Amino acid sequence: MPTKSAKYQLTNLSTGKSSELESFSPTVGPDVLNIAPLNKDHGLFTFDPGFMSTASTESKVTYIDGDKGVLLYRGYPIEQLAAKSSFIEVAYLLIYGELPTAQRLAEFQSSITRHSMINESLLRFYNGFQYDAHPMAQISAVVASMAAFYHDSLDIYNARHREIFAHRIIAKIPTISAAAYKHMLGQPFMYPKNDLDYCGNLLQMFFAVPCEPYVVEPVYAQALDLLLILHADHEQNASTSTVRLAGSTGTNPYAAISAGIAALWGPAHGGANEAVLEMLEEIGTVDNIDKFLGRVKDKQDNTKLMGFGHRVYKNFDPRAKIIREACHKVLAKLGRSDNPLFELALRLEEIALKDEYFVSRKLYPNVDFYSGIIYSAIGIPRAMFTVMFAIARTAGWVAHWQEMISDPGMKIGRPRQLYTGQTSRDYVPIEQR
Repeated sequence: MPTKSAKYQLTNLSTGKSSELESFSPTVGPDVLNIAPLNKDHGLFTFDPGFMSTASTESKVTYIDGDKGVLLYRGYPIEQLAAKSSFIEVAYLLIYGELPTAQRLAEFQSSITRHSMINESLLRFYNGFQYDAHPMAQISAVVASMAAFYHDSLDIYNARHREIFAHRIIAKIPTISAAAYKHMLGQPFMYPKNDLDYCGNLLQMFFAVPCEPYVVEPVYAQALDLLLILHADHEQNASTSTVRLAGSTGTNPYAAISAGIAALWGPAHGGANEAVLEMLEEIGTVDNIDKFLGRVKDKQDNTKLMGFGHRVYKNFDPRAKIIREACHKVLAKLGRSDNPLFELALRLEEIALKDEYFVSRKLYPNVDFYSGIIYSAIGIPRAMFTVMFAIARTAGWVAHWQEMISDPGMKIGRPRQLYTGQTSRDYVPIEQR
């Protein structure tokens, strides 16, 4: 339980009625005011569009300090995890709350590897999709359908069933995603290989073909692993909140994760890195940057500077700093240090960070600014960028879903509203309208 820190007296000036509201102190971050008595004592709801000032839940998974540019997974700074850990270890950390011992990590790795295949009937699902169907539509549908294949372990109040689900979805989401990619290309599906690690297997399923051998490029695998770590969780964002809201109804976890995938598909959420590349291509050359930024500043123009600014961070996104450095290394090792889009991105960043218009508004590069460039360098097409995000974020979604379901105080999510529609009125027969 959170610690009670202070009490606030609220007085309704119209009625003179007063009530006492308590605040709670987190382990780190701002205090949270318990407004539950407002409706009972005063008949009031709070109004907070976009939930800008509302804590929707209590959680121990991830913490963000947007002003200081801090991101912690279970208390561990993202910089340390990016430098020293692996995605599989981070997934274990998010799900179980602690870093694993060597034995526990090996067991978890083995479980994920051995569950990476999907039922053959699921593969036939892809034949029902149009060849050019967006891969996010495909994986959202296939993940939801998994409940029809694993109904023997769907008791959400059974801790062992929850663990089985966690291992299954993290193991199978790369396979499901790769199948969508192969369907898009019209190529044969490649089965997972148990002698490869998580990201090596992902690359093999994406890029291998049956007619020739495929060797995983270590630089690609390392870059992917880093990106998966950085995208694994991000507190109560739109897709995570969607997973929690759907899961609060008691629905099966595959349905809840499918809902999260659908929410992530939105261009304001998981599709932002794709929009960054489109923006860079629109700018074209370094010579056009000033003209483009002028359009961004023009209130009459709808042009947006994609990849800058964040709903939470009012400082540098700590993930963007890590990705920027990784982008340099990846392109250099791949012999693409002269990548025109990357050079354009660097110059755009340099100019924008010196421009008072953007500096005063605290518009700093975010994680999406560079991630799309790395994906492109690896060979992953733009349509799959959000899918890569979903693969990573599945670990965080699972951690939050498990945390919520295991909470004895869990309640179904039911936001209220500020109603501004018609008051009660009588039905008018059609001949009198």
